[in-house]
Amino acid sequence: MTTTAAIFLALISLISHLLVLTAQPDFYFYTCSNESANYTKPSAYQTNLNTLLSNFTSDTKIDYGFYNSSYGESPNTVNALGMCRGDVKPDSCRNCLNNAKILLPKLCPYQKEAFGYYDLCMFRYSSHQMFGIYQDHDFYNCTSSDTNAADASKYNIALEVLMQTLRDKAADGDSYHKVAAANASADQSQVVYGLVQCIPDLNRQDCFDCLEDSIFNIPKCCQNKVSGRVIKLSCNIRFENFLFYDPTLVNLTKITLPYTLPPSTNTTSPQGSSNKSTTTIVVVVLIGAIIALLIAFFMITRKKKTHETTTKDDDETKLAEILQINYNTINLATDNFSDANKLGQGGFGPVYKGRLPDGQEVAVKMLSKHSRQGDLEFKTEVMLVAKLHHRNLVRLLGFCLEKTERLLVYEFLANKSLDFFLFDPNQQAFLNWIVRYKIIRGIARGLLYLHQDSRLRIIHRDLKASNILLDDELNPKISDFGTARLFKADQTRSNTNRIVGTRGYMAPEYVLYGQCSVKSDVYSFGVLVLEIISGKKNSCTFHVENTQHHLDLLSFVWKNWKEGTTLNIVDPVISNGSRNDIIRCIHIALLCVQENAADRPTMASVSFMLNSFSSSLPVPSERRFLVNYSSSSEMMTLRHNSLEATRASEQGRNSNQSSQNDLSITELYPR
Repeated sequence: MTTTAAIFLALISLISHLLVLTAQPDFYFYTCSNESANYTKPSAYQTNLNTLLSNFTSDTKIDYGFYNSSYGESPNTVNALGMCRGDVKPDSCRNCLNNAKILLPKLCPYQKEAFGYYDLCMFRYSSHQMFGIYQDHDFYNCTSSDTNAADASKYNIALEVLMQTLRDKAADGDSYHKVAAANASADQSQVVYGLVQCIPDLNRQDCFDCLEDSIFNIPKCCQNKVSGRVIKLSCNIRFENFLFYDPTLVNLTKITLPYTLPPSTNTTSPQGSSNKSTTTIVVVVLIGAIIALLIAFFMITRKKKTHETTTKDDDETKLAEILQINYNTINLATDNFSDANKLGQGGFGPVYKGRLPDGQEVAVKMLSKHSRQGDLEFKTEVMLVAKLHHRNLVRLLGFCLEKTERLLVYEFLANKSLDFFLFDPNQQAFLNWIVRYKIIRGIARGLLYLHQDSRLRIIHRDLKASNILLDDELNPKISDFGTARLFKADQTRSNTNRIVGTRGYMAPEYVLYGQCSVKSDVYSFGVLVLEIISGKKNSCTFHVENTQHHLDLLSFVWKNWKEGTTLNIVDPVISNGSRNDIIRCIHIALLCVQENAADRPTMASVSFMLNSFSSSLPVPSERRFLVNYSSSSEMMTLRHNSLEATRASEQGRNSNQSSQNDLSITELYPR
């Protein structure tokens, strides 16, 4: 072959390559692996990749928009998967994936891993196993429009409700589709449309976690914006202020938030008073019809309520049967509850490590016969925790109720509880700022789920460091629901005559008046955040220079906050943290421990603030109430004095009337 001919053929090859490359539409987003995951040309991996790509969409029987396949033998196996958006028709889906499989190797030459995302589909290949696995938890791409919402606060609320609803619906999908789309009305002029989707071979929890992580990252790029996307390898979310998907091809659920309609304008009838008699007749007929409807509604509701109660009892009975574990099985798993397997001692009783017959490691909680908690708390914890599923809540595997034994069987978490690391000088070094911040955000997510996102509204009432368990990767899981309180969906507060909890973590209104609400948990969360940042227990005292005074942790933090020396409270072990992030977390914690419950943010607001670094925070009110009492008698005395003061004030306003004090002092159970 002459030199001229060789050059001519090279030019032809180059032109063909450029034509192929330019023929494919650009990805919305793509990424390639690092150089350490390259392959050579020619090589067995390249041959396997080319073979797999050439046949990837050849199966035309697949019409649900998800393809996955592997080719070759280890170590040159190639795995690939492609997924189309839930509203894309089969032909359009295959066209999109065909474009992706041609373009992606051109953009990522000689690289074993690549990922490309179009509006209508995404495509990925790798030398690693990826089917049914939620990979690269921390990877995401986040983009948004430049347009701000007209009323950002309403739009953000609508977006939050929409995304959480779609997350749950998509996670409940089957092995063919895990996708959901809907719209939510922020007000009459603002509508937000959203679509979320997971790789369908993920299990429910992994899909939920992937979408949860994606939603959690919305404020970082899309705060107050009318549209945005978060793209991950295993899932993606998108929202717009226009309808961008085909509602006839996805299961559409319309979500409408309540808003106040403008008053209607009535015009006077031209007939004047001549219609009065007709109007009177119509009104009488309508009143009669309404009364009849009310009677019918009452009878139907009563019958339905009876049916729901029976159904609920049946469901709880079935759940109890599924979760119940034989005592002999637990006894064998824990080696007869040997001291060698004892993990610790809590307010509930001792906790033991065990191994079930299938090899699964578990933690067994035994209700102490001397514990103040009894069958009621036991049933509460079983029925509540069994219905809760979240990665930041400890998972209940079963229970045992035989004779006098009451046992709870939980997943085993090797890293024990947060206080084991946080307050031990030899363990604190494991908790750098990145880990502590991850723990803070995880606890916030768990509480948000309890307060708002779960099927039930639950107040934990005993949030503290020893009730936060850590998994192998030091992810937090909230535990110990024996004192939890179940609220109705529309209930915001309740009063109780039995105060349970731990000194130093309990909110003022709860200690003094027994007022329990989601804001009680928010207060406990704020105390816990300050402990995590300072590495000190809330019961610790700090000497004030040049005085004889000693302050508790919360007062010490507030003093430094006012004096502009906030970093004085930070655990010296933290050396790699962002100064601004740490101060912001302290600021959020101070908002959570404000004396007036109404001034405290909700956990939804807390989660937003923890992930929205650009938004400004309100100024916390000064703390005047102290809750770190040295004994339960001091709490009882303070509550008694407060009630007496209230009574005296009422007597002053009603001095002409005699009254008898019928207020009783409630017994407190500090744990």
